[in-house]
Amino acid sequence: MEDRMISGEVQDAEQDIELSLRPETLRQYIGQDKTKENLRIFIEAARMREEPLDHSLLFGPPGLGKTTLASIIANEMGVQFRTTSGPAIERAGDLAAILSSLEAGDVLFIDEIHRLPRSVEEILYPAMEDFCLDIVVGAGPSARSVRLDLPPFTLVGATTRAGLLSAPLRDRFGVHCRLDYYDADALCSIVERTAEIFHVGIKKEAAVEIARRSRGTPRIANRLLKRVRDIAQVQGDTIISEQTTQTALKMLQVDGEGLDHIDHKLLFAIMDNFKGGPVGLDTIAATIGEESQTIEDVYEPFLLQMGFIQRTPRGRMLTDKAYEHFQREVPGS
Repeated sequence: MEDRMISGEVQDAEQDIELSLRPETLRQYIGQDKTKENLRIFIEAARMREEPLDHSLLFGPPGLGKTTLASIIANEMGVQFRTTSGPAIERAGDLAAILSSLEAGDVLFIDEIHRLPRSVEEILYPAMEDFCLDIVVGAGPSARSVRLDLPPFTLVGATTRAGLLSAPLRDRFGVHCRLDYYDADALCSIVERTAEIFHVGIKKEAAVEIARRSRGTPRIANRLLKRVRDIAQVQGDTIISEQTTQTALKMLQVDGEGLDHIDHKLLFAIMDNFKGGPVGLDTIAATIGEESQTIEDVYEPFLLQMGFIQRTPRGRMLTDKAYEHFQREVPGS
């Protein structure tokens, strides 16, 4: 699957740039007001008791700021921030090495925690509950279990698929925070803040236009701003205008609703080849040359959320909104 301009997943060479854009405190963090308020209270209470924050689970679609929020938790608590990911921890020994190197109060962030191997996950249970590690030394009849004490720490887990977490692991998190898609106003503020960090001027109308096409996702908004900035710079514009923004986004094939050429290909396939549906997922996949799993997991969620397609027992169907978006007549109207 090719890298898409409007993908919420982090792309190659974006890590360093994202680090420079991340806010460091809850006050600087834009959006997610309810989550911020809850975390502010929980963090303040933990600091007053001089205890680590309860283990916290952050879940939501990619690109909404879960890693950023985890680093802010560490900054607000005044402790070190250690980060890893579920796929990177392949054996129980890997997790034991990470946990044994923590200091009291540290925040350990595990991204994509739902991808932890089951054997590693079981080692994590006593570490989260009792701050200890049960390690088996030796093999066969001479094997024995050794318990290692760990300093109190905070585990912050992030996942884009909370439903894949096992119930025992999910229940061991004391704080659950769901991150939702951002509204246009919050995204506009993020675009203006990023432009200030990039030392580039941007008009309010241009920031609104970028925000409107960013699918409610800050990572996409920042990515679009970077590309619009490049085009404005080549054209010799000192300030990004609305006209330049619209021209740039047209070049990038991102339309007014945030749909790109792959979304268009999928919608036109159902519209032109199957008269708006219903049509099966495998048939759509064969028509546009994509894997059915990719369509279901990557392309469909936003189209469903925006109300362009609907799932029925007989297959996928286009809604009236899809025809209106492309200024097509609705069949049978």
